[in-house]
Amino acid sequence: MTIERDETGFDAPAPLGHPGRVGLPEGASTGPEPGERLPDFELPDADGHPVAFHEHRAGRRAALVFYRSAVW
Repeated sequence: MTIERDETGFDAPAPLGHPGRVGLPEGASTGPEPGERLPDFELPDADGHPVAFHEHRAGRRAALVFYRSAVW
Protein backbone atom coordinates (compact mmCIF):
# COMPACT_ATOMS: atom_id res chain seq x y z
CA MET A 1 0.00 0.00 0.00
CA THR A 2 1.33 3.41 -0.96
CA ILE A 3 0.59 6.41 1.25
CA GLU A 4 0.57 9.74 -0.56
CA ARG A 5 0.69 13.17 1.15
CA ASP A 6 -1.33 16.06 -0.28
CA GLU A 7 -0.44 19.77 -0.23
CA THR A 8 -2.04 20.20 3.22
CA GLY A 9 0.02 17.39 4.77
CA PHE A 10 -2.81 14.83 4.84
CA ASP A 11 -1.63 11.24 4.33
CA ALA A 12 -4.04 8.63 2.97
CA PRO A 13 -3.86 5.19 1.33
CA ALA A 14 -5.54 6.51 -1.81
CA PRO A 15 -3.82 8.13 -4.79
CA LEU A 16 -3.89 11.92 -4.95
CA GLY A 17 -6.33 11.87 -7.88
CA HIS A 18 -8.85 9.59 -6.12
CA PRO A 19 -12.39 11.09 -5.77
CA GLY A 20 -12.25 10.48 -2.01
CA ARG A 21 -9.42 12.99 -1.78
CA VAL A 22 -10.97 15.79 -3.80
CA GLY A 23 -10.86 19.05 -1.89
CA LEU A 24 -13.39 21.84 -1.73
CA PRO A 25 -14.01 23.87 -4.86
CA GLU A 26 -12.30 27.26 -5.02
CA GLY A 27 -14.20 29.80 -2.91
CA ALA A 28 -16.32 27.22 -1.06
CA SER A 29 -17.46 28.15 2.44
CA THR A 30 -15.54 26.38 5.17
CA GLY A 31 -17.79 27.46 8.04
CA PRO A 32 -17.39 29.99 10.83
CA GLU A 33 -14.02 31.52 11.62
CA PRO A 34 -12.37 30.84 15.02
CA GLY A 35 -14.13 32.93 17.65
CA GLU A 36 -17.22 33.52 15.52
CA ARG A 37 -20.54 32.53 17.11
CA LEU A 38 -21.95 29.30 15.71
CA PRO A 39 -25.55 29.10 14.58
CA ASP A 40 -27.66 27.08 16.99
CA PHE A 41 -27.97 23.41 16.12
CA GLU A 42 -29.42 20.30 17.68
CA LEU A 43 -27.89 16.82 17.70
CA PRO A 44 -28.72 13.62 19.56
CA ASP A 45 -26.76 12.73 22.68
CA ALA A 46 -25.40 9.23 23.35
CA ASP A 47 -28.90 8.08 24.37
CA GLY A 48 -30.59 9.59 21.32
CA HIS A 49 -32.13 12.57 23.15
CA PRO A 50 -31.94 15.90 21.28
CA VAL A 51 -29.54 18.51 22.67
CA ALA A 52 -29.64 22.12 21.45
CA PHE A 53 -26.07 23.43 21.49
CA HIS A 54 -26.57 26.99 22.82
CA GLU A 55 -29.38 26.04 25.20
CA HIS A 56 -27.36 23.19 26.71
CA ARG A 57 -24.27 25.38 27.23
CA ALA A 58 -26.35 28.05 29.07
CA GLY A 59 -23.78 30.75 28.27
CA ARG A 60 -20.71 28.68 29.21
CA ARG A 61 -17.82 28.43 26.80
CA ALA A 62 -17.35 25.35 24.68
CA ALA A 63 -14.75 23.92 22.34
CA LEU A 64 -15.74 21.94 19.27
CA VAL A 65 -13.31 19.67 17.50
CA PHE A 66 -13.84 18.64 13.90
CA TYR A 67 -11.80 15.85 12.34
CA ARG A 68 -10.99 15.78 8.67
CA SER A 69 -12.69 12.81 7.08
CA ALA A 70 -10.68 9.71 6.49
CA VAL A 71 -10.30 7.75 3.28
CA TRP A 72 -10.96 4.13 4.18
